[in-house]
Amino acid sequence: MQAQEVLRQLRIPELDDVRQYVRGFPTNALMGMGAFAAITTYWFATRPKALKPPCDLGMQSVEMPGGERARRSVLNDSDEHMTHYYNDARTIYEVFQRGLRVSINGPCLGSRKPNQPYEWQTYQEVSDRAENLGSALLHKGHSHTGDKFIGIFSQNRPEWTISELACYTYSLVAVPLYDTLGTEAIGYIIDRATIATVICDVPEKARMILDCVGEKGRTVKTIVLMEEFDSDLVTRAKESGIEILSLQEFEVRIPHSFLSGFQKGCSPPKPEDLALICFTSGTTGNHWALTTFRICAMLTHGNVICNTAAFIKITQPSTKDVLISFLPLAHMFERVVEGVILIHGARIGYFQGDIRLLMDDLKTLQPTVFPVVPRLLNRMFDKVFGQANTPLKRWLLDFAFRRKEAELKSGVVRKDSMWDKLIFKKVQFYEGYGQTECTAGCSMSMPGDWTAGHVGPPLPCNAIKLVDVAEMNYLAANGEGEVCVKGPNVFQGYLKDPEKTAEAIDKDGWLHTGDIGKWLPNGTLKIVDRKKHIFKLAQGEYIAPEKIETVYNRSDPVAQIFVHGDSLQACLVGIVVPDPDFLPIWAKKKGIEGSYSELCNNKDVKKAILEDILNLGKQAGLKSFEQVRDIVLHPEMFSVQNGLLTPTLKAKRAELRSHFREQIDELYAGIKV
Repeated sequence: MQAQEVLRQLRIPELDDVRQYVRGFPTNALMGMGAFAAITTYWFATRPKALKPPCDLGMQSVEMPGGERARRSVLNDSDEHMTHYYNDARTIYEVFQRGLRVSINGPCLGSRKPNQPYEWQTYQEVSDRAENLGSALLHKGHSHTGDKFIGIFSQNRPEWTISELACYTYSLVAVPLYDTLGTEAIGYIIDRATIATVICDVPEKARMILDCVGEKGRTVKTIVLMEEFDSDLVTRAKESGIEILSLQEFEVRIPHSFLSGFQKGCSPPKPEDLALICFTSGTTGNHWALTTFRICAMLTHGNVICNTAAFIKITQPSTKDVLISFLPLAHMFERVVEGVILIHGARIGYFQGDIRLLMDDLKTLQPTVFPVVPRLLNRMFDKVFGQANTPLKRWLLDFAFRRKEAELKSGVVRKDSMWDKLIFKKVQFYEGYGQTECTAGCSMSMPGDWTAGHVGPPLPCNAIKLVDVAEMNYLAANGEGEVCVKGPNVFQGYLKDPEKTAEAIDKDGWLHTGDIGKWLPNGTLKIVDRKKHIFKLAQGEYIAPEKIETVYNRSDPVAQIFVHGDSLQACLVGIVVPDPDFLPIWAKKKGIEGSYSELCNNKDVKKAILEDILNLGKQAGLKSFEQVRDIVLHPEMFSVQNGLLTPTLKAKRAELRSHFREQIDELYAGIKV
């Protein structure tokens, strides 16, 4: 099929221009390169240059105390880092109060039942419920000077935000929990923060709490449930000395005399007050015996507000915006996005709790703000872009989506490819970078800059510098090194863990992220490697597995890959999860047919995939010792549910290594050195 016919069926406006362009190609050359290559050639030959001077992309070089050079955003209004956007919103509590004013008591939080429209609670209704719930917590003995940590264990829903706001109204501290942690980790957080009250959504979550606090000495005294529960749960809780209450009962049981008496002497939180404790994890130990450690990051109101302000500065939201809330509220990115919405008196609509129903929620809510991860793009396809009415159009759209998804999986988010021009023009993608320890983000792409392969310049709330990682040959003098962040978004440290805090934040206040970055000529930052996961092979060569995995993930039949090596071995091996949708198509082109499971067990398929990823590695400049020697094909995706990915979809390397220990040993046993 010629390029012109593809464009004709797609009804592309630039059809005549493309026809004129491709007429210059010899017929045999055009047919040989294929329709898509012809269109790509046309697109890249005619598009304007996207690169801009560094200052246009929001970066400037500044000298820090001690003579160090760092980079910061030119969007800063002064020499100081941005700490807030609005003078009347310097704490999360004040964020909501401002939203209440500017919305003129408009709709605030919405939810829906199956096949029903969204029902909305107004800003005043949310404020009233938060005050009542917060007062009930105080009546239970919580206070900002004593027992101040409140657990929240729930899926995204209005009651989550109301519970969190209840904490901020009375200077208490929210501590999110989530069920993918498992009872051991939940018990750890409860102990570390000495949590006495946990607010849960469903009885199953309450049972998990009871499972992990059954031992003597645990601190939980009260569980508040958003949904109905039975008497058996109450009886079991009593056996552990825990009271079970319904949220509805909890909100209204406080004596009016106590409520009015407290409010007279109530003082709202200050920017420097603690707001949140966020659970995170990492690895420690030597390269062959890494162990997972758990840490609880402490974030103040000021931390969250300055990050919120930076996002506002970049994206310029409005009161008319509508957010669909479905990314986990136990993580800071979603919470900061919600702050951006609430500060402007805009609306938040929550999904029904089932990701399979998300498309129906999107259709009903019609949000203007949709934070998304790559895996969900495929499900958005038909609803957002319409049904394909011809086999050719269906194939082209599938191909375009696969290319876009492959880029996103590899950390590339852009707006300048052919597929963006022809198909994805309804969607704007921002790419950013950050971690819990800098609240949510420290860099973000600028509006209008859709160049590929970077995470933008520093946000206005912080500076970024790169420091030498000599053992990996990354030197700051060459514009490469470990990414370090300094600004009011940098967290306060890990709860009751000064040793780990000192490892993360140096004496000058720089957060060491463990990621390796590189400054690009256009003033943006590119993340190229990971410091924390490096290990050494038997011959002494350092390996950064995530860099290798990023290269191999570009292979069409590869959905996921885990690269492994250690100091007792001289080479690398890999566990590959083939793409269940694309593998049969890819294998058929090579003359191999069968079901997905049959193909995963086919030696010829494994050999072909190994050849493909090794070719990609060679093209990317990987050294011979950075290439895997052999692989195993595994049919089940790494996921949060099976414990191989974190809730933010990062590989849990220690768990992957343990899970595939038998396959790894068999691979090494079969390799002749």
